[in-house]
Amino acid sequence: MAGRAAAGLGKRMVGGDREEIRAQLSQKAADQLFTVLGELKGGAMKLGQALSIMEAAVPDKWAEPYRDALTKLQAQAPPMPAKHVHRMLDQQLGTMWRQRFTYFDDTPAASASIGQVHRAVWSDGREVAVKVQYPGADEALRADLKTLGRLVGLIANVIPGIDVKPIISELNERTEEELDYRMEADNQRRFAKIFNGDPNFLVPRVVASSPKVVVTEWVDAKPLSQIIKSGSQHERNLAGELIATFHFSSPALVGLLHSDPHPGNFMLRNSEQLVVVDFGACAPLPGGLPEGLGVMLRLAAAEKFDELIDILHEHKFVIPGKQITAEEIDDYLRPFTDPIKSERFHFTRAWLQKAAGTAASDFDAQFRTIRTLQMPPEYLMIFRVLTGSVGVCSQLSAEAPYMQIAQQWLPGLADQH
Repeated sequence: MAGRAAAGLGKRMVGGDREEIRAQLSQKAADQLFTVLGELKGGAMKLGQALSIMEAAVPDKWAEPYRDALTKLQAQAPPMPAKHVHRMLDQQLGTMWRQRFTYFDDTPAASASIGQVHRAVWSDGREVAVKVQYPGADEALRADLKTLGRLVGLIANVIPGIDVKPIISELNERTEEELDYRMEADNQRRFAKIFNGDPNFLVPRVVASSPKVVVTEWVDAKPLSQIIKSGSQHERNLAGELIATFHFSSPALVGLLHSDPHPGNFMLRNSEQLVVVDFGACAPLPGGLPEGLGVMLRLAAAEKFDELIDILHEHKFVIPGKQITAEEIDDYLRPFTDPIKSERFHFTRAWLQKAAGTAASDFDAQFRTIRTLQMPPEYLMIFRVLTGSVGVCSQLSAEAPYMQIAQQWLPGLADQH
């Protein structure tokens, strides 16, 4: 399998009709990827959600096979039968759990990667969301991670220059946290406390929690997916601005980074307030975002590449023994530096496709860059989340004061030493 992937990359680099070859590789890669995913269980939808975050970065003619496969994959996840839901509630909330609710809807209102959500009414009259973990989700996810661990060599061949082991390690760590809903509830309580009464953000309060069930207040709001599909420009701009603000500000305010920037985790309430849910994946950043990141982006935006190259070597972004050019750095950081070069920035799919190096004219340069650069483990989660946030803003086609937001919350960006 790894040999076929390497051969495919070799074919791409030595010539031929690049458009035709790339289209063929996209279809083959989709078939190969989702053949593997089809054999996984709990991790399949989670990986699908992660892929969908950067959907806006992929040109339509290349992305279609992936979208088709994702649709089929998600359609294969039927809801958990009511008797299994009741059994899990018996185990987690006690056999008298019905006395804690005045109403419980057996039909799920939504599904997540490792569980599903039911609408109910708590004994005090509050409408609540009850997230119930699928039976066996923990064993299935751990098995999936072992499978991914065995594919390290393949992944390294497909994405040269990336140290895959820390990525798998981080995925293991985050997944173990997500499996224990008590940790998710603790994270959500911290966010809810900090943002209590905030006019811009609403984090539902936690009502009750156990290892595999969490009960939170229900909030009626417009899903971000609906805004992406048919929202007004005001809704798009506001959602984009608030998502960017949330991701940049929460490490400083809460000491945590919400690490799942999937559109399904955000809603807009009364066209004025961003509702944030699903706190299973949160990265601890007690000191806020690192100043080194702000310095790097400031130097890149100002095109001070000599200074930037020294810092990239210092922070181990450049593979030892490799040399990197100013052009390669500019391409690599463009998804983050373009938005901070003007007072307001309009995020679009076309811009992100070009910035991410997926346009045909940029592809070979991007391939050379990823063979030169690597992602230090301490920056891995931060870059993934901020990249996902930019991807969501681009799906929204939002216009936002990104520079002002970043300068307010990212240390080192506004400094002019």
